[in-house]
Amino acid sequence: MGQATTSALHHHGVPGEQRFPVVCLQLFFRRATCGQHSASARIPIPRIFTDFLSIMTRTRYFIARVAQAFGFNRRNVRMSEAATEMHLLREAEAVLGATIWKNVEPIESLSVEYWNLRKLIKERDEVRQKIQECMEKVEASHRERAEMLSMAPEGSEALLQKRVELLASLEQHAKQRDAVVVEAREVRRAHVGLKMKLEVLLQESTGTSEQSDEVEKVKRQLTDLRERFAHLKEERIRIGHLIEQGDSQIDEVDAKIQEHRQARRAQASDSFQVIGDINKQLSTYRAESALLDTRMRQLHAEIGRYISRHALHQADCAKAAAEQRGLVDVMRALRRSIALNHRLAGTS
Repeated sequence: MGQATTSALHHHGVPGEQRFPVVCLQLFFRRATCGQHSASARIPIPRIFTDFLSIMTRTRYFIARVAQAFGFNRRNVRMSEAATEMHLLREAEAVLGATIWKNVEPIESLSVEYWNLRKLIKERDEVRQKIQECMEKVEASHRERAEMLSMAPEGSEALLQKRVELLASLEQHAKQRDAVVVEAREVRRAHVGLKMKLEVLLQESTGTSEQSDEVEKVKRQLTDLRERFAHLKEERIRIGHLIEQGDSQIDEVDAKIQEHRQARRAQASDSFQVIGDINKQLSTYRAESALLDTRMRQLHAEIGRYISRHALHQADCAKAAAEQRGLVDVMRALRRSIALNHRLAGTS
């Protein structure tokens, strides 16, 4: 029986994610029927399984009844073993149903479960397709947002270049104005010096022609300096107007650049909104998929329970479970063990 169990568990399509409980069932059944430890029976398994690797056989049952006659009831131990074995039996029913459900179409008693499974599988596939589409939309939205943030906004490069040119022009005008101011300061200083010189000459003048010529020369120099100063003043005013115009142009360019940046932020916000909406749909679809999986597992368990209970008495059930005969034998042994443990605990 142990060899048949091994073949049924490892070579007849038990799903990989559900194989570990089946391996524990296999070890459980080997220990119960053969009482031998093969190489595979020494596989490390959790303590929850090692506590019931000795199945309640009829021989152990009679020994336990004799022990009860001497006062060794161990009711809590029996109840714990029965509960653990029941949990493992439910796992085995779900595994069996998931493995053989396609074979139960001819069985009239399971027609409701079979066609419900067909319907649920179709719905699950549709939901999974929607999940895949949502994930593709999210990825596309993330790529679009990344591309939008990485590239420069349309028109911004020209505006930035114009701003750089305006700043360079303003810097040049500022240098020119500073030069004019420095020159005007020197002209004013020279004017003050010549004016003082003229006052001294007028005070010391005796009316000679040489002194008169010197006075006239100083007066002409003062006149030239005043004209030069007036010209420099006009130049400073002109350059000041140019600087004001440049500042206004820079303000306009900055305003346009800010508009582009706000438009860019608005586009990014729209992308975030789209991603958020898709993620909400994705959460809904995933919850729906999980609910369908739970309902399918319940139907698998019902199919596995029915087949394992009637495989010995109904030919169509035996045919449906032919590939998992070893697992059905293990489940039958589990049910017998659960019943004997309940009997020893006094609950049946």
